[in-house]
Amino acid sequence: MHPTLAPQLLDPLTLGRLTGLASFDPAVVVDDFSTPEAVAALADTEVILSSWGCPPIDAGVLAAAPRLRAVIHAAGSVKHHVTDACWERGLQVTSAAWANALPVAEYTVAAVLFANKQILRLAAEYRQHRTPGDWSQSYPTIGNYRRTVGIVGASRIGRRVIELLRPYDLDLLLHDPYVDAEQAAALGTRPVGLDELCGQSDVVSVHAPELPATRHLIDRRRLALMKDGATLINTSRGSLIDQDALIEELAADRLNAVLDVTTPDVLPADSPLYDLPNVLLTPHAAGSLGSELHRMAGAAADELARYAAGLPFAHPVLPGDIHRSA
Repeated sequence: MHPTLAPQLLDPLTLGRLTGLASFDPAVVVDDFSTPEAVAALADTEVILSSWGCPPIDAGVLAAAPRLRAVIHAAGSVKHHVTDACWERGLQVTSAAWANALPVAEYTVAAVLFANKQILRLAAEYRQHRTPGDWSQSYPTIGNYRRTVGIVGASRIGRRVIELLRPYDLDLLLHDPYVDAEQAAALGTRPVGLDELCGQSDVVSVHAPELPATRHLIDRRRLALMKDGATLINTSRGSLIDQDALIEELAADRLNAVLDVTTPDVLPADSPLYDLPNVLLTPHAAGSLGSELHRMAGAAADELARYAAGLPFAHPVLPGDIHRSA
């Protein structure tokens, strides 16, 4: 992982657990497997504890790590570092993606509830006029009662968002090609096609994985289907949205957006998304930050405890699921 990440990730409680479970040296933190320090460590390594910034574990790394049997990832996706060579070796792999999904879902729920209350616009007007207005008259359709929220993707995050939104008086729509009508109903949602979801929803929230098939999943045509005044929330990946088309809709003040991810990840300084009043733009902050990092580290320690006890991982990553996961 990134060496600067380790002290943020590994709180004293988790460090104590890790050192009690394995021969673990918290001073050996590498983001390059070719350094002498890394090569020396790999020779005796049975388990790699990884997180953001882990380089690819390819055939060369595996050759230097003859005892390696497992990768425990204290973050989300393993696609960036777990290579085909790892699966060919038969490595066990687990990820704390479930733990990282929790703050993303919480961010999304807050964004949904604020979006339906038109908080961005109300706050801007209040700041400008500095007097209370008759908001019910100015915004007769605001509120979270009987509004429709469309969830694109029943991923870990998408399912958690649905779970957290169920107590509210909302109509929840779901589009996911891997979820049938019975499963959608069990989640508390109504399954619909993506066009119908875009057309009916007051808020559309995107939780699908970044795959070739999902590039511009919300394209110009589907953005045009969205209701006037609707809000698009994206905490997935920027590539799932046709960003140029979205900017046109936002600049015309027809839609609103909450964007935690963009294309590119760091926008150029002259991007209009920074200044549009109907956009809440955050710097990929929905995922684990600060104290939330400790939840992922604790999840990794839990999996190491299971491995040490000869038990299967509670949250395994399986090679057959990689093609449709984040």
